[in-house]
Formats: sequence, structure tokens, C-alpha cells
Amino acid sequence: MKANKKSYLIDDATDSNLSIREQFQIREKNFLSEYGTLSTHGKRRHDEADICNIRTPFQLDRDRIVYSNAFRRLKHKTQVFLSPLGDHYRTRLTHTLEVAEIARNIARAMRLNEDLAEAIALGHDLGHTPFGHGGETALVEVYSPHFSHSNQSLRVVDSLENRGKGLNLTREVRDGILKHSKGFGNIIPSTPGETAVTVEGRIVRIADIIAYLNHDLDDALRAKVICPADVPDICIKKLGKTHSQRASLMIEQLVYNSGPNNGEFILFMGKDTFHAMTILRKFLYEKVYRSPAVHEEFVKAKNIIIGLYSYFIHHPEALQTELEKMEMAPWDAAKNPLKRSVCDIIASMTDRYALTLYSKTFFPKPLV
Repeated sequence: MKANKKSYLIDDATDSNLSIREQFQIREKNFLSEYGTLSTHGKRRHDEADICNIRTPFQLDRDRIVYSNAFRRLKHKTQVFLSPLGDHYRTRLTHTLEVAEIARNIARAMRLNEDLAEAIALGHDLGHTPFGHGGETALVEVYSPHFSHSNQSLRVVDSLENRGKGLNLTREVRDGILKHSKGFGNIIPSTPGETAVTVEGRIVRIADIIAYLNHDLDDALRAKVICPADVPDICIKKLGKTHSQRASLMIEQLVYNSGPNNGEFILFMGKDTFHAMTILRKFLYEKVYRSPAVHEEFVKAKNIIIGLYSYFIHHPEALQTELEKMEMAPWDAAKNPLKRSVCDIIASMTDRYALTLYSKTFFPKPLV
């Protein structure tokens, strides 16, 4: 039976013969500002024969990310604190959802493409290692100094998901994922080529920072790594006392201070807010991310990553077994060096999977 393409969203400006997706794209063209990215411009890495009649390319990208194995694994990956016992600490998944919510709100307020911003945000950390940045540092040391979770996230959607076929996302989403982070680089970088080609992609980078500045501070206070009196006074004065106050102010300041300038859409947060955010980020790096309580656990985590990496390099047959369990394409020496595939499998693991595998591999089994 032929699908009924009739839409219940038809108005005087649309043609009843158009699909729901086409009608939506007409509304998109009429609603978005001149700086918003139209989904009709979205181009995939590989052409596809079937085109969805309901979802736009960016909406389809969002769904492909949400239904991916890599996305589901984020729920058991560290944000800051390794294996926290409390139920309210953030994981890499809850961080991702907060980034998506912030990015979507900002994009909507600026009349930009919400679906594009959401898709980039949902995919931006798919390549993050187990044990947070401790795991990333370990792979930098043993695999390559050029390893980064941003590059790995792009590799996930291009080459690792769907048993090696990838998700075939649009170039706009892929570009935003690749350029969402530069570690401790500028909050709003000005270097050409360092930022995303779309305004939506650049918004996700800032939404990522807004999210982690607030929830990492929240979690650090909950874990008593710091106390309220430790937070710099200027951050309280300029940003607010609560998570809600700070996040709302940062979003509002970005929305109200950004706009067109000489044909470009410039993102700006206002001097006072930007300055306070910079101080808060420096404070978190010094007092939380590099604190003894966090750093000592990351050292242990690094040792686990390094141990597993060495094991797989010397036991390719074990690598093949784990790739199959993770529903990833088998290692093929003609396509990937062994070290590349070992890096891929380790970066894809959750914290608990890596811990269990390490224990199984290196801990002696008592005789019964």
C-alpha cells in the first residue's frame, strides 16, 4: 500500500501535494533568520536512495544519533567523578542532554535551526573515552598525541557505528561535532577554521561550556570537593548563587548580546558575564578537575586504559572478540592499523565495562 503523505499541518502557504517534510522546510525557510541553516542545504557523506517524507535531514540525524549504540553507552561514562555512588551526579549522558537543551533554547531564541543544534549537541561526546578526560589523556599517551574525543566522536558517526558503516550524517552536523571543543581553549574562539561553519555549531560549543561550568560546580559541591565559600566572589556576584540562576543568566546574556555584524552573526556574552565565566572555568580546572580527590582516581583510571591497550596490542584475537561484543566491525589490517582499532575499542567502552574487563584479564581467579 502506498503511504499516505497527506499532512494535517497544511495551511494556506503550503501545497497539499507536498510531504510533511517539504511543508516543514517551507516553514523553516519563512521562520529562520538569514543566519539560520536550512535543512534543505544538508548534504550527506553518501547519497541515499530513500528520503524520509516526515523528517528533515537534521531531524533524521538527531534520531540516528539517539538510536546508536554509542549514545546509549554514554549513560555509563564518567563526566567528572568516577563511579559515583550518589544517584544525582552527572554522567556523560546527562551532560549531553543538558547541552542539547541549552543549545536548542538558544537556537530557538535566535531564530536559528533548533534541530541542527540539537543533533550536534546529542552527538558531540559520542567518542568520549571511559573515565572522562583521564581516559582521554591515557590514549593521548599510549596511542597518539593527536587523539581527542572530538575527532573520535566524528570517527564514531563516520566509521564505527552500524558495524562499520557509520550513520551517514549531514556535513553540518559532522562539522559541529568535530569542532565543538578545544579543551581549555577560548570559550568563543576567533581563529579561522577552529569554529564550526554554522552558527548552530558554534552555539553548541558555548552550550557545552555553559552546561559543564554549572553542573560540574554543582557536583563538586555535592561531593564536598569544594565548599560554597571557595567559589570566587565575582562568579557569585555576576552569575548568581544557584545552578538555575547561573545557567539562565549565561543563556540570556548570549542571546541578548549576539547579533549581526558586517554580514556575520557574532556570538558574544557581554564583558562581565564572559569575564566571570572565564574565572569560573579556571577555578574548576584548578580546584576540581586537578584536585587530589579527582586526580588520584584519574591516575588509577589511566593505568587501566594503558593496561588494556597493551593487552589488546599483544592479543589481537581478544580484540576481535571485544569488537564483536560491542557490535563493531571486525579488525581488518588492510583497512586499519592494529593500534587504531585498539584505540577505537577502548574509547568505546563504558567505565564499568573497562573495569570488569580489566579485572577479568589481569586479576587471578581463585581456585574453588
